Amino acid sequence: MNQPPTTNPLTQFTWSPQPEAQRLVSELVDMFLSRCPAAAALAARMKAETGTRFIDWVDNIIVPVQMGFADRLPSAGFVERPDYSADDVRCWSQPHGVFPLVAISDGLRHADMTLSIKVESVGDFAAVNGLRLLTDGPPLIATTRRALIQARDEAVFYAIERHGYRGLNRSALEDEQALQTLDWSEKFRSRHFPHRDENYLFAHTQSLVDNAISDLGPALTTDLFFAAEREYWQRRNRAAQFQKARQDRPGLGWANHDHHTYRSSRKHFARLIALWEKLGFELRERFYAGADAGWGAQICEHPACGIITFNDVDLSPDELVADFAHEPLPDRKELGTVGLWCALHGESILNAGMHHLECQFDFESLRQQMQAEAGIKTMKPFTDFPHLRQAFTEGERWPVAPERIKALLDAGHHGRTG
Repeated sequence: MNQPPTTNPLTQFTWSPQPEAQRLVSELVDMFLSRCPAAAALAARMKAETGTRFIDWVDNIIVPVQMGFADRLPSAGFVERPDYSADDVRCWSQPHGVFPLVAISDGLRHADMTLSIKVESVGDFAAVNGLRLLTDGPPLIATTRRALIQARDEAVFYAIERHGYRGLNRSALEDEQALQTLDWSEKFRSRHFPHRDENYLFAHTQSLVDNAISDLGPALTTDLFFAAEREYWQRRNRAAQFQKARQDRPGLGWANHDHHTYRSSRKHFARLIALWEKLGFELRERFYAGADAGWGAQICEHPACGIITFNDVDLSPDELVADFAHEPLPDRKELGTVGLWCALHGESILNAGMHHLECQFDFESLRQQMQAEAGIKTMKPFTDFPHLRQAFTEGERWPVAPERIKALLDAGHHGRTG
């Protein structure tokens, strides 16, 4: 979405901690864990076996109106979402942070609660946990599927699988579309093939996306596209393979993803953003790593899928306040951190793949477990606030194609360039 001229793009989105929302959600989750033995057992497994926190896997919580939470939601920053609501359930979301949906039901008994955790596949979750697969939607056809984990007095526990929809209504695809999801999943998974012409690879990707949207719409296309992107990235990343295997053991998958990061040359940046906007992404805040780093990012979010992309590119400070997401960036002689990475490995959206996938973890637990179990080290945190800690695993060395090194030398990039 283009910003009006009077809007300062650097201050349009100002994120801040949401303590009231955190307290409310923590209270609800703790209340549920005290009532549901299966949830409490899984929470312990999550921390011990995957280095993650139960609260970060929670997709939605439904409570009866008699509990009185409806009166507390507005003051905690939650807003009612009629488009997410269903039957006798009123749904609320918190747009200023990463929180589960909270729904108020007129149909539940006074003390009942329902909680759903997000997983990539309810079938996988049931299989690895020895559960009878009781779902409220068929595979391929339902855009939202819940599988029952445990039902007791006062607490009903589900796993939920989503495909391009974030609310509580359940819709179904036509039979033809269901088969097309398999077809497009294969096409997206096999779109990376050796080819030196970046314009050809971009055109191929754009054609795939256009045709998939024609068949499935932008939301479901986005869901399939990023599942394939995570798979491609994971095949080339030992730390990702290790952690994915750990999260697959309890049947969770990558459903705890926070954002997908793409690196782009200045030449192709507007093209990358145009692809995201075609899929239905909206432009969110901008980030600048500082004049010394010399790069910035445009953050995009897909409102229907909850998928976020960080899109990195070499930038100067004055370019950050311009419409760099849409206006072509002129070539520069010097390559910064991001430009050099792309020159050595290629565009993230093409064969280089994502730079990294960020997920939600119990920070210290994961670092200790990865080091102890696989010798995988993490770098010094690059964000170290009480409410937000972020760190990369140590980078892996990729071989660089000789023709890419030759192209850099021919262009006069001798020695360190970024």
